[in-house]
Amino acid sequence: MEQLIDNFLDHLTVERGLATNTRLAYRADLAQFTGFLQQHGVRQLNNAKRQHIADYLLHRRKTDLSPRSLARHLAAIHMFCRFLARVKLLATDVSQTIDSPKLWRTLPPVLDYEEVSRLLAAPNLDTKLGLRDKAMLEFMYATGLRVSEVANIKLSDINFEAGFLRSVGKGQKERIVPIGKQAIEWVQRYLREARSSFLKAGKLGEVFLSTRGRPISRKTIWVHIKKYARAAGITKTITPHTLRHSFATHLLDNGADLRVIQEMLGHADISTTQIYTHVDQGRVKQTHYRFHPRSGRR
Repeated sequence: MEQLIDNFLDHLTVERGLATNTRLAYRADLAQFTGFLQQHGVRQLNNAKRQHIADYLLHRRKTDLSPRSLARHLAAIHMFCRFLARVKLLATDVSQTIDSPKLWRTLPPVLDYEEVSRLLAAPNLDTKLGLRDKAMLEFMYATGLRVSEVANIKLSDINFEAGFLRSVGKGQKERIVPIGKQAIEWVQRYLREARSSFLKAGKLGEVFLSTRGRPISRKTIWVHIKKYARAAGITKTITPHTLRHSFATHLLDNGADLRVIQEMLGHADISTTQIYTHVDQGRVKQTHYRFHPRSGRR
C-alpha cells in the first residue's frame, strides 16, 4: 500500500503543485488509514468496505482528533481512492458513500491591538537577535504571511521602494502583498545592523537567518513567538498563525474588503477567508445602530 500512496502523492504534486507540508500531512493521514486496515486484516484496498472507513474515522475521533482534522483525513481518503479507481487499481470506490464530518467553525485566538503592541515591543533591541526578532514580528503582523512563507522569504522577493513583496504560497501560487512603512523600516534596520552577524560563510538569499547562519526554521519562529508572548504577559495560547489571524481580523475590523483580505492571505476560496476571519460582535451592533433606519438611533 505504501507504493500506492507514493504514486498518488506524486500525481498530486505534478498535477496540482501540492505543497510540501500538505504532501507530508496527506502521507501521514493515509499511512494511519492503511495501517488501521492492515491491523484489521485488510491487506488489499479492494477488500476494504465502507464500514472499514467508518470504523477508522470513529477510531480517530475517539483519539480527540478535531472535526477539521477528521475532515482532512477523510478528504485524503476520498482523493486517494478516487485516484486509484481512475487508474484501474481499485474496483469500487466505497469512500464516496461517506459524507464529510460536520465542521465546527472554531475561531483561533486573536490578539487585540494592545496585545500586539506588547508582543512587538518584547524583543531586546540592544542585541542582534532581538533586532532580528523585532523585524520578523513586525514583518509577520504587517503582511499576514504563513510561517513557512516568512522562513522562505528572500531579499530578492521584497521591493522596499514600492512597499510590496512577492510570496509563493500553497500550491506554488504567487501573490503580491503590501508591506507597511514601519515593517519596512524595521527590516531595513535589521539588514543594516544585524543580519551580517548571522552569516557564517558564503551568501544566503533568505532575509531571516538563524544563529547558525542558516535560513530560520518554522520551529525557531514558533519558539521565539512563544517566548515573546510570555515576556509580554500574554496568557492566550498563540502560534505564528495567531499573527496571521490577527492581521486579517484587524484589517476586517477597520473596514477592509473581504476579497482584498482573501488576496493578501493567498486563499483560493473566499469561504476559507470567511472562516479564518471574524467580525467583532460589538462592531456588528454598532454598524446596525449607525446605518439601519429603524435601529432607534434617531
